Parts: sequence; C-alpha cells; structure tokens
Amino acid sequence: MRRRNRAAVPAPLPQRDGIDPVRLRLPEDPGRRWPTVRAHLLDRYADAVGTARVESMLRDGRFVGTEGPVTGDEPYTEGRFLWFHRDFPAERPVPFGVRIVHRDEHIVIADKPHFLATTPRGSHVKETAVARLRRDLGLPSLQPAHRLDRLTAGLVLFVVRPGDRGAYQTLFRDRRVRKEYEALAPYDPAVALPRTVRSRIVKERGVLAAREEPGEPNSESRIELLETDGGYGRYRLLPATGRTHQLRVHMNGLGLPILNDPLFPVVLPEAEEDFSRPLQLLATVLEFTDPVTGERRRFETRLSLAQWPRPTHS
Repeated sequence: MRRRNRAAVPAPLPQRDGIDPVRLRLPEDPGRRWPTVRAHLLDRYADAVGTARVESMLRDGRFVGTEGPVTGDEPYTEGRFLWFHRDFPAERPVPFGVRIVHRDEHIVIADKPHFLATTPRGSHVKETAVARLRRDLGLPSLQPAHRLDRLTAGLVLFVVRPGDRGAYQTLFRDRRVRKEYEALAPYDPAVALPRTVRSRIVKERGVLAAREEPGEPNSESRIELLETDGGYGRYRLLPATGRTHQLRVHMNGLGLPILNDPLFPVVLPEAEEDFSRPLQLLATVLEFTDPVTGERRRFETRLSLAQWPRPTHS
C-alpha cells in the first residue's frame, strides 16, 4: 500500500503562536498491544508527560483526527493520523524585532536579530523568527530556505509558497547563493589579510562547539579586513561552504575570535544571556539568481554591528 503523502493530509488544527500541530501516525500493531487509542497514547507519552496529562488532553479533546476530537475509547486503527498541540515551555522573550527587508509573492527576506532562533529547536519554540513572521504577516505556510545561527544576526530567506521551497533550498544546498558577513574581532597586524582559510571542521552531537581537525578540508572562507581602529578590526567574511560554526571557527583559528563569542576560544559557563552583548557577527548580503522568476537578486541588511567603532573588551 502506498504511504499517504504528508501534504495530502491537511492538519485539522490551525497553528498556535505560529507553530504547527504535531502530527502522529498510528503505527502497525502486530502484537495487538493497543486495543484503544488511549492505550497507545499512554504507552507512547505517559513516561514523558505523565498518565494524568495524557488523560487530561483526551478529556479536553486535544487529540484530533480528520473527523474531529478523538476519544480515548475509540478502537486503535493502524495508519490513522492524529494531531495535537504541544504545551510549549516558558521562554525568555528576545527583545528585538524581526525586520522585513523585502516581501513579494514568492519570498520574504528578513533581518533576524541576535539571540532569536530561525526555527523551533530545543527550548526555543515560539521565540523563533519563523513563528513570529507567520503570526505577524499572516503567512502560516512560511518556511525558511536555510538557517542562520541563533546568535548571529542578519539576512534570512523565507519561502511563502510550500511548492517553491525546494527550489530555494536547492540554491543553498548547491552553493549558488553568494553570502557576505561582517564581524568584529581583535586586530593583529601579524595576520596577513585577505586570505582564504580551508580546514576540516567537525561538529559532534552533544558538544557545543565545532572544532578543526586534521584531514581533507570540508570548509572554505575568505577573510578580509575592512578597517581597524588599532585594537579591533571590522572584517568581511565570505563563506564558500556552510559548516556549523564555520566563520567562528576560522576566525578563532587565525587568533581573531569574534567579539562576544561564548564558544570560542573557550566555552563559557552557561548563564542567562546578556542581550546587551550580542555576538558581533552579521549576515549582510544574499545574492542569487531567483529559481522561480529568473531575476538576479541582491539583498543587503539594514542592521549594523552595534559595537563598532568602539567595541568594549570581551
């Protein structure tokens, strides 16, 4: 039997705070362990949220099928789809707005602020750029074509129509987007610039910071000095690849760690984030040939690095 396409089964629940409901497909049950929907939900979720919470969600009609709310006593049916909204954790609001740089029927280009995640991940769910833009612009299908690190500010491309998303994602996957960044970091006249840095970068699951190690290079960045006040420099960074933490790793490898970086050169102890000391890294330019319209596009950020020309010492 052909598996039903996700897009062919529309969610009967609307988004909440810009976040889609969770979709659950009831799996095969060859051992007939689950005579009812309740039995399966308790088996699946009780250890995580508690039996009482699952029972409460059932009573409140929070599990919904294509025909409406589901009762726990309904017979278990393999392959059936259910939807529900998670209870979002409390999140510290990021006190900076998302600025629209460009909007048309196909894409939205936005300036994401420092500290705001691009998409839901971990403890950052509602406080994300995509959730905010869906709510503020009334575009529930909006999706990012790529991601920008949570601590990095600047340009992100979002796709309005689900059918266009693959075309724009392919641009980034195939490295057909020219990207520029700016960073503030110490100035060292002994570091000859401009230069192209190539290295092998490894990011392990569960380890906060990526690292360089010997081996075939998998990353490339061009580093240029734009100006200096003698103690600090403003740099243009041109990544040819997109490894996790690539620009931060390469700058640190040159002995020029980016100002206010909590991971490089050393991982700082976890603490409540200081919104007055953002990582001084900014995505400034996106340039590409639009895969839908064929136009040559260039977008520039309207943000600037707050600590130039007189950065405080990190």
